[in-house]
Amino acid sequence: VQLQASGGGLVQAGGSLRLSCAASGTTEMLNAIGWYRQTPGKQRELVAVIIRGSVTNYAASVKGRFTISRDNAKNTVYLQMNSLKPEDTGVYYCQGLVGSNPYWGQGTQVTVSS
Repeated sequence: VQLQASGGGLVQAGGSLRLSCAASGTTEMLNAIGWYRQTPGKQRELVAVIIRGSVTNYAASVKGRFTISRDNAKNTVYLQMNSLKPEDTGVYYCQGLVGSNPYWGQGTQVTVSS
């Protein structure tokens, strides 16, 4: 499984961005795809996850502002981020799980200016 993340950028507080995570390879084996965020000096944290294409879970800090979704036809998972805050700044990574084995995409930088 290979994952390709894209869609990051610079946005003002209150703005929106949509991240994409395109999967290739044995995508039918993926049972969950999540978005993680890493900021300097902090551990990588789970932001949102979609399990088996329908069950979603969010970090408390983004609930109500971020939406994760999956387009099976395009083998792509999206993270729609609205009402962005400066504390949402970080490098965002997508991770796919095949069983308990994680596959990581490269990061995409999100910067929210105040």
